[in-house]
Amino acid sequence: MPGLTYTMLDAANLSTAEIYGKVLCDLGEQHPEVVGLSADLAKSTKIGVFEKQFPERFFNLGIAEQNMFGVAAGMASAGLVPFVSTFAIFTSMRALDQVHTDICYQNLNVKMIATHAGLSFGQAGSTHHCTEDLSIMRAMANCKVIVPADGIETANAVQAAYETNGPIYIRINRGFDQKLYNKMNYGFEIGKSVQMVDGTDITIIACGSCVYQAVEAAKILDTMDGIKVRVINMHTIKPIDADAIMKAVHDTRRIITVEDHNVLGGLGSAVAEVIAEGGKACAFKRLGIPDEFSIIGLHEDLMSHYKIDTNGILENVRELMGKDFEEDDDWEDEV
Repeated sequence: MPGLTYTMLDAANLSTAEIYGKVLCDLGEQHPEVVGLSADLAKSTKIGVFEKQFPERFFNLGIAEQNMFGVAAGMASAGLVPFVSTFAIFTSMRALDQVHTDICYQNLNVKMIATHAGLSFGQAGSTHHCTEDLSIMRAMANCKVIVPADGIETANAVQAAYETNGPIYIRINRGFDQKLYNKMNYGFEIGKSVQMVDGTDITIIACGSCVYQAVEAAKILDTMDGIKVRVINMHTIKPIDADAIMKAVHDTRRIITVEDHNVLGGLGSAVAEVIAEGGKACAFKRLGIPDEFSIIGLHEDLMSHYKIDTNGILENVRELMGKDFEEDDDWEDEV
């Protein structure tokens, strides 16, 4: 991507949100219509670097998220491209009426960058954990939903968001994500997944911070168990890559989804919908937060507790591989 002001080494040493802030400044340099909005969280969401560089194009609306999204809608109606930054919990819940009616209903060109998503704000507790936003935001007509897996993918997602007209919701973590990519031009495209590991025995479809965990699990399963695991980074939840999902069903016949989100309505549900409508049977398991409010703790401890870390994925892959399912004599005829 041209114009970036940080190196690949920086990408490994910066938090995901910090990379977002730097890319937004690059977009601001190139495009005067880009503006930034925050609800008194410029420092926490890292949009503060845009405020320092473009003070006349930055607007702090105070602790008034509903008003902020209404203002963003007005700006978009006037031809500006607002990037709105607040915590995921406030975007998807506190300001949902404005997101729904002011932005998505009118199909306005507003980019919602939601930080501190999933369980990443661990010690803040259930009131600040956002484990329902994917199900909420993918139900909004006209809205695209993206969950980058690392800093480089965040940079690609923010750039792609500017280049794509209409409402876009980008969900990123509070802190540092493990580095997955070594170059910018690996083929990021909204609506198209990225295959991280090839395999023929079982497929893990993951998003966000769980992609790294899935890749690590695949390496261990290959070495220790001889299980060939396909890992798909489903960075776009909506529109979802149905072709990649159905190819995985056909090739491996076993699918596990992994997400830092409630199992109801998020990535797992979206994948299950594609499989059900595709008419192709497979063994299937969703990993995520069960139907409960999450507990309090460090992010890594919470991921372990809910078995969406490497060890949890290993356990579930081995369990699913051990289950027999009815052979389908007409399998090839259904393709």
